[in-house]
Amino acid sequence: MAVQHRLVGTRPERVWEVLADGDRYARWVLGTHRSREADGRWPQEGSELRYRIKVGPFTYDGTTVVRVCEPPQRLELEAKMGDAGARIAIEVRPWGPEETLLVLDEHPLRGRGWSFHHAAIDAVAQLRHRVMLARLARECEDGARERR
Repeated sequence: MAVQHRLVGTRPERVWEVLADGDRYARWVLGTHRSREADGRWPQEGSELRYRIKVGPFTYDGTTVVRVCEPPQRLELEAKMGDAGARIAIEVRPWGPEETLLVLDEHPLRGRGWSFHHAAIDAVAQLRHRVMLARLARECEDGARERR
């Protein structure tokens, strides 16, 4: 299981605004080339986000479904690509008056990712999550600065 934390220099409401915009996921989810809301209901439970991943000359399409949505504290997603699936849980915790603690927890649910899940995979996931949370923090903090 890969869990990563990041302190973000803005309020939880601002972080939630970014999470609630499905079209912005490609800006901070590592490897995602494009993302868009599938049904205009994101992030309501059951709504979908469609995305494309590019790896060199290859592209892969996937979907992410909202399984739990408790604004502005918790968003749980299931990412699906082919027979593979992963659970992604994002917690948004107030941390003092002007900061937010983000907790990202991701682990495989089905497919080959589940069969081959081990410590080395978790180590790679930890690195990926650090980059993703840094991008998400930048996306949230940049928007907060623009508003001031």
